[in-house]
Amino acid sequence: MSKLNFSRLNNKHFVVLMMNAFVFLANFATGYLLFHYLSIEAAGVFFFVQSFVSLGGSARTGFLCTATITFYAGATPQRAATVLGSVWFLGLALSLLALALNAGALLFLPYTHNEELILCIKWVGITFFATLPSDVVLWRLQADEQYRKMFVYNIMKSVSVLVAYTMLIVLHKMTVGHVLLWSFLSSVIVSAMGIIWNLSGIKYIVHRSKECMTELFHYGKYTLGTTSIAVMLNNADTWIINFMLGPAQVAVYNLALRFIAFVELPIRTFLTTGMSEMAIAFNKNDILKTTSIFKKYTGMLTIALIPIIICAVLFADIPINFLGGVKYHGSAAANTLRLFMILSILFPLDRFNGVALDITRNTKINFYKILIMLVLTVVFDYIGIALLGNVYGAALCTYIVIITAIIYGNYQLGKHLDYTISGILSSGYAEIKENIRQYRTTK
Repeated sequence: MSKLNFSRLNNKHFVVLMMNAFVFLANFATGYLLFHYLSIEAAGVFFFVQSFVSLGGSARTGFLCTATITFYAGATPQRAATVLGSVWFLGLALSLLALALNAGALLFLPYTHNEELILCIKWVGITFFATLPSDVVLWRLQADEQYRKMFVYNIMKSVSVLVAYTMLIVLHKMTVGHVLLWSFLSSVIVSAMGIIWNLSGIKYIVHRSKECMTELFHYGKYTLGTTSIAVMLNNADTWIINFMLGPAQVAVYNLALRFIAFVELPIRTFLTTGMSEMAIAFNKNDILKTTSIFKKYTGMLTIALIPIIICAVLFADIPINFLGGVKYHGSAAANTLRLFMILSILFPLDRFNGVALDITRNTKINFYKILIMLVLTVVFDYIGIALLGNVYGAALCTYIVIITAIIYGNYQLGKHLDYTISGILSSGYAEIKENIRQYRTTK
């Protein structure tokens, strides 16, 4: 009997996959605690507030993450220090500006009794500031392709939140306000550890330069807009559902979206490694290799998702009932999940198209693409919910949005990279066959 050879698993893709799998499981566990120990209305309020926390963090990530990877990856030590120092200066400036604006919003607290808005004003700004060091740590480690260190750091981030929520349950203090407080405290601890372990590179802030900051700013202003609008796009459904149907339906909708992580897990894994690979290849003016990486990962993921989608469509009720509990039995969550899982076959092409546009310095085009998606989402969400009177209207509108984005994005990227949809699928199929062949020969 032949022995299994695990040497092929000792690569960056497997490490990132395991990292994302762990983060997914930790998020799944925290989601389980939130859905089971908060009422449906309280869970809806929490996800509404978190949508704005996510918007702030993703805006900063959009401004600086892709820029950090693009200009830092493969750079000389001197240039890398200048880039990282400039990233830190810009990150601090942006975070302090957001904190100041949030402080000004505190003046309006006496004039509102809306729980969602009050909690947003109290927690969004300080949480945004507290997560800056941990964000820079992850950007730097990704650019350096230090995926094992990323894994360890993400374990600490995920476990800290899980432990905090568990403590609240044990102490019978599981309320929206306490959940937001402990989420903030865990962010402070994780960021502090990143600095203490010398992973953040904050010491390089003295090596910043005006020229580099200007370069990063002009590159990042479009990725800032792209990512901010992308997050608004992801949360537009939540906001519109909250104001048209109420926070309980926000919880139902977000329960279904939790399981999209099964699709996002492999996509995020290869986006993490593929972004660095494409950036290095493009910085060496190797357009053929850049195109090959784009085609290989996009096609491979599209084909690999098919069995996951089939299983999700057939058995959607089982995970929904497990994660949500009896409170969500008979809700629209299971069918909403089915609608999204069918659409997810297009996610790899959409995601890698956006990354490829940014890497090839077409950030303005990617910005326009996401802007179009946001406008379509707002318009068709309103129409869909008004017509159907439930969350299915929001889910169905996503089909129009994604298909339109793919048509526009691939038309624009095709001006810079030579590829076809059939070529993407052929490349992905060939890559899967080659991986299977190599695995069998090393068994």
